[in-house]
Amino acid sequence: MALRMWASSTANALKISCASKPYLSLSRCFSTVLDGLKYAESHEWVKHEGSVATIGITDHAQDHLGEVVFVELPEPGGSVSKGKGFGAVESVKATSDVNSPISGEIVEVNSKLSEAPGLINSSPYEEGWMIKVKPSSSSELESLMGSKEYTKFCEEEDASH
Repeated sequence: MALRMWASSTANALKISCASKPYLSLSRCFSTVLDGLKYAESHEWVKHEGSVATIGITDHAQDHLGEVVFVELPEPGGSVSKGKGFGAVESVKATSDVNSPISGEIVEVNSKLSEAPGLINSSPYEEGWMIKVKPSSSSELESLMGSKEYTKFCEEEDASH
């Protein structure tokens, strides 16, 4: 446990992920949680920049899903509501709904995911983003977890399974 915590904090400081760095030789891979993002209990992340918030699923979520083979996304111009589904991710293990951690208007959808759904596995926080939203409420962003809270949440959740 101490080694995993050290490895996780080191990876966070270096902003690396086992999924995106296959040359790392760690005996046990760990999920990357980035500072500066907000996280939902349903394992989605939000990066708020200016008037737009980018949303995707976390490294923890993609790790539990396994190889992503299909992604269903909404059309731009629609809206999302906090806690409600906006799409789905199908993996070799299961199909999971993706919930929006915030409410707002969808301004862009990552069209690359229809041709390359594996971007969610290889780059969940960068190339694997899902939608961009113009948030309707800043208080919803503030209610989400920071990186430390989310890391603790994941550790507790994994320990209970």
